[in-house]
Amino acid sequence: MVELAPHVWQLPLLPLNGVNAYLVGDVIDDAGTPWTERRLLTALEGRPLHAHLLTHAHPDHQGASAALCEARSIPLWCGAGDRAAAETAVFSETWRGRPHPVLLLADRLGGPGHRVDRALHEGDRVADFVVIETPGHTPGHVSLWRETDRVVILGDVASYRNPLSLSPGLREPSRLVTRDPLENRRSIRKIAALRPRLVCFGHGPPLADGERFVRWAEALET
Repeated sequence: MVELAPHVWQLPLLPLNGVNAYLVGDVIDDAGTPWTERRLLTALEGRPLHAHLLTHAHPDHQGASAALCEARSIPLWCGAGDRAAAETAVFSETWRGRPHPVLLLADRLGGPGHRVDRALHEGDRVADFVVIETPGHTPGHVSLWRETDRVVILGDVASYRNPLSLSPGLREPSRLVTRDPLENRRSIRKIAALRPRLVCFGHGPPLADGERFVRWAEALET
C-alpha cells in the first residue's frame, strides 16, 4: 500500500496501476477483479475495516467485493443508481438500448453480487470524505472528495492509463462501456470545478498536478 495523503492509501491491484483500490480511513474503496482478490485481502490484513464502497458496479471494481465483505464481515455501500448491478452482478441491464458485446461479456467476468447495505447520495459522509454523485459511466457512479486538502477519488469518471492497453495519459472512459458519455463529461467538469490538488483514478497512477486535470477537463468539447 502507498500512502498518498493523511488516511488515504492506494492499493495497486494490477501492475502499472492498471487497477486500483483505495483505503480511506477504515473504508475500502473498490475491490478490483475476481483475480485480484488474494492480493486485496492480503494487503488489508490487520487493517480495521468499517465498510466497503464501490465507486461503481463494473467487474474490474466489484470483482472481489463479495469475497471482501464476507471475509471481513463488513457492509457494502454504493451509489443508489448502481445498487441493482452491485447486487446481481448483471451490468448490462443499466444500458440504454442494445448493450455492446463487451458489456455482455462483463456480465460473465465480474464477481458474484452482494447485498448493498447503504445506497449513497450526494453529500453523504464516508470517513472524512464527502460523496459526489458523478453519473455517466454508470447511472450510480460516485466519487469521494475531501475539501481540506482537495483530494478526490474519482473511480472511472476519467483515467490516467488505458485499462486495456496500459498506455498513459488522461482520457475519458471507453464509450463501449459508458452508459452516457455526455453525462460523464459533465461529471468530469463537476470534479474539475472543485479544483482538486490530488486526483486518484481507478486506472492509472495518482496525479498530483490537479491543475493539469482541470485544464484537460476544460478543453473537452461541450
